[in-house]
Amino acid sequence: MPTHRLVMVRHGESTWNQENRFCGWFDAELSEKGAEEAKRGAHAIKDVKMEFDICYTSVLKRAIHTLWTILDTTDQMWLPVVRTWRLNERHYGGLTGLNKAETAAKHGEEQVKIWRRSFDIPPPPMDEKHPYYNSISKARRYAGLKPGELPTHESLKDTIARALPFWNDEIVPQIKAGKRVLIAAHGNSLRGIVKHLEGMSDQAIMELNLPTGIPIVYELDQALKPTKPMRFLGDEETVRKAMEAVAAQGKAK
Repeated sequence: MPTHRLVMVRHGESTWNQENRFCGWFDAELSEKGAEEAKRGAHAIKDVKMEFDICYTSVLKRAIHTLWTILDTTDQMWLPVVRTWRLNERHYGGLTGLNKAETAAKHGEEQVKIWRRSFDIPPPPMDEKHPYYNSISKARRYAGLKPGELPTHESLKDTIARALPFWNDEIVPQIKAGKRVLIAAHGNSLRGIVKHLEGMSDQAIMELNLPTGIPIVYELDQALKPTKPMRFLGDEETVRKAMEAVAAQGKAK
């Protein structure tokens, strides 16, 4: 029998997801579709009557709003919420704000594929002349980062390297203490947790696409190893369409 349960959800579609732009640390709003995805995920949790003891999210509002929607819908707004930059999306550096298709046309599809889909090669760094530099820098202030601690760009490997210490030091003790944990975060920060839980290779995690707004449930043993594959909450058709949509997004230029 499983000892612990963990629920994670990737935020709903953002306005920049909708516009096919590199988002990363830019604090984009949920799109209208993304807000509906958050509500859909919230109702999936409500339907199975899941309750939680503590919640974790990033300092980016698309994840925070997704979490708020879940807590409001399930009547658990009183729960403690921990916000941390370590669960932020991957920092796309100099690519932030650029349209993905236009970037591929400018730099070549192969180069953009390397920036987007390689495990350990980051995109170009963001410098102070970047049009979104000031917007990204505010993340440092409300994340409590010192000037030198703000990333200027990240590979997936970098993203996982700053997310896992928080997982190990902060979240794991709560789970082992019997707390029911909910994490609302981003595709790449959640990939790091999934990679760690399942012992996935660098290549395998690059092929994994997590759907937006669909709660992911893990049953874990005492060593916090999955006792069965990840499970998605929601009706079969909704989950299937969400998986197809995120797979198409991953292949898009």
